[in-house]
Amino acid sequence: MPRDLAQFIDHTLLRPDATPADIDRLCDEAAEYGFAAVCINPSWVARAKRRLRNAGVTVASVVGFPLGANTPEIKAMEARRALRDGAREIDMVINIGALKGDKHDLVKRDIAGVSDACREVGALNKVIIEAAYLTDEEKVIACRLAVAGRAHYVKTSTGFGPGGATVFDVALMREVVGAKVGVKAAGGIHTADEVREMITAGATRIGASAGVRIVTGEEGESGGSY
Repeated sequence: MPRDLAQFIDHTLLRPDATPADIDRLCDEAAEYGFAAVCINPSWVARAKRRLRNAGVTVASVVGFPLGANTPEIKAMEARRALRDGAREIDMVINIGALKGDKHDLVKRDIAGVSDACREVGALNKVIIEAAYLTDEEKVIACRLAVAGRAHYVKTSTGFGPGGATVFDVALMREVVGAKVGVKAAGGIHTADEVREMITAGATRIGASAGVRIVTGEEGESGGSY
């Protein structure tokens, strides 16, 4: 049953034009269908936390999003503010240019700073590698740096880059990080069949703006590239 897939899905709304009413509707849908989390921009975290009180749905937010080009100090500060407002999962974007320029110590420090902030309050750090920009070798390095930086998940995409999740990338990331680190597939996932393909490949979480459509099988707007 597609509704069984809800527990894997981060019900996501990261559009810049999202209104307070849109955030409230997202939260209400997450509570109704039993999604794992809502994933929203930082300015909405406190509102979502209040809306989801006692609903059993986690509030997730994004850091260094969507470009990943902030300094490590700013990312750690951004994470701590979102965590203070009630987020318990952080989806951070790696410094893509630093990775491609072989600045691996910087990438690891970037990740570790957010991981430390998360671990202080028992939250999870999901590291977005933005796979569409990377070669397969760079994807492997990014995943290894995420593990070295004590991240809890690696994640394929922001949904704002040149491509979304692929079965190949999910399988590759799962192979690299092993069984103890989660893999989140995000970007371009709009149907229950696509969710099942990603789970079969090794994904343990799905990011989607089409969560309701996925679990109900109803036709409608996909909600964009995410």
